[in-house]
Amino acid sequence: MLILVLALVTEGTKADYTFGKAQNLGPVVNSSANEAGITLSSDGLELYFGSQRSGGLGDYDIWYSSRRNVNEAWDPPVNLGPTVNSRYTELYPCLSSDGLTLYFSDYYSGSPRSGGRGGGDIWISTRISRDDPWTPPVNLGDPVNSANLDMSPTVSADGLTLVFTSRNRAGGFGSWDVWMSTRAVVQDSWGPPVNLGQAVNSGNWEGESGLSADGRALVFGTGRPGIVGSIDLWMSTRKSLADPWDVAVSLGPEVNSSADDGTGRFSPDMRTLYFCSDRPGGLGGYDLFEAPIVPVVDLNGDGIVDAGDMCIVVDHWGTDNQLCDIGPAPWGDGIVDVQDLIVIAEHLFEEIYPPELVDYWKLDEAEGDIAFNSTSNNHGLLSGSPIWQPEMGKIDGAIELDGIDDYIDASFVLNPADGPFSVLVWIRGEAPGQVIIAQTDGAGTGETWLGTDASAGNLMTGLVPPAAGRFVPQPLISESIITDGLWHHIAFVWDGGYRILYVDGTEVARDAAVQNPLKSADGGLIIGAGKNLDAGTYFSGLIDDVRIYNAALTTEQIGVMAQ
Repeated sequence: MLILVLALVTEGTKADYTFGKAQNLGPVVNSSANEAGITLSSDGLELYFGSQRSGGLGDYDIWYSSRRNVNEAWDPPVNLGPTVNSRYTELYPCLSSDGLTLYFSDYYSGSPRSGGRGGGDIWISTRISRDDPWTPPVNLGDPVNSANLDMSPTVSADGLTLVFTSRNRAGGFGSWDVWMSTRAVVQDSWGPPVNLGQAVNSGNWEGESGLSADGRALVFGTGRPGIVGSIDLWMSTRKSLADPWDVAVSLGPEVNSSADDGTGRFSPDMRTLYFCSDRPGGLGGYDLFEAPIVPVVDLNGDGIVDAGDMCIVVDHWGTDNQLCDIGPAPWGDGIVDVQDLIVIAEHLFEEIYPPELVDYWKLDEAEGDIAFNSTSNNHGLLSGSPIWQPEMGKIDGAIELDGIDDYIDASFVLNPADGPFSVLVWIRGEAPGQVIIAQTDGAGTGETWLGTDASAGNLMTGLVPPAAGRFVPQPLISESIITDGLWHHIAFVWDGGYRILYVDGTEVARDAAVQNPLKSADGGLIIGAGKNLDAGTYFSGLIDDVRIYNAALTTEQIGVMAQ
């Protein structure tokens, strides 16, 4: 698995960190309208973002939420009010590290806001303390603002680096580019903006940029070739503030989807990436999401952080080895030293999962009505009267379903149309025609991911491409009967061209020809029943260890997990 993990991580970002599964910020922060752009205070207790929700003064307004500590939920957002917001569009807030200066963008249709330069400008509002109100905004002025449209400001924690995006500014590469301005001390004015060059910008659209607190990482949206959706998030890093920016890379499938993904911002502690997306499963058009930035601390790939990983750090002491340079988390500092040992120690004896494992229900609980997820917050809710069987699982415990009305209900995991993925599960059942894993209807396109055919109990999948003309796609059915009352490890893999079924680590069915992409579906997941909860689809027997990967696993990898 180490080879797969490093290959996936290196392709998207760098080998010393990866991104965990993106989670929706939920109905308190998000609304049925559009949300975009987010910034947090340095202590993580204040949250500012743009929203089109009702109760605003213009198109987008800046809204504010707070919480008493970082372990509590956000309070309902409130509008920042008419001192900052106006009848125009206020968006992309950025809070200084001391919490006393708020940078944001203002856009105009027609005449600009009083003091404005062009179609849109960057403004600042200040306050004396965090208990005081914000003052009327002041235009940032020359040389940052121009007669063109300037937007999406983010400032480093020391207040000396400003990154923003600008449209059709002289010296750019495309319609929108990312620019940077610096100053020697915070009392100075901002220097002339510098285009970040072809390492970051292309001939396409680059915008909605976000700078990390240490000024060494930059995330931005782009429409360049090679993206998954119409807008994807890419990132560039640099070893130090004096070094040039590295060639930008995509943040990969953990963050990007076939939908629009943009307005990326880092949390002040650089452990979380925030962004907006209109992917399935949201509450409005665009919702705010968060994805953890996870240092790769299992250096030897044995699934646990222990003394072996510490020894690898010591063996590379004083070098710039990328695999070991994980501290300060998540980017490292260009040298393997005590900072890297500190990060290892923070995760000592943790079980490490590969980043492509997006959802994992072990089903080892002994009581309760929640099936806890080990890799995300997508916990399953038990329905009916399933029975936990702590001593009867294939791997530790399992859950027993009665085939009448028992199932587990989980939220959206992935869209089968988005690309390769894999589903693996242990089952012990006896009745044909039942469903093991299904996606709910959503927009009427859900389907059986894994089940048994009604005639003999053979493993099958109902995931199919859309119909095309007279061609009606058919389910893929194997010749392997899995309803014999014995434990079986079953798996479905979609590699982007072929559907493949496995039983006990052996391939048992594969499409004879390349298939079109699978049908799109945006509903939640059901474990142990059909997509519409129809009678006869409920599973009777034991289910254990449900894993879903956003990658096509190999026969060798599935074989290892089937042992």
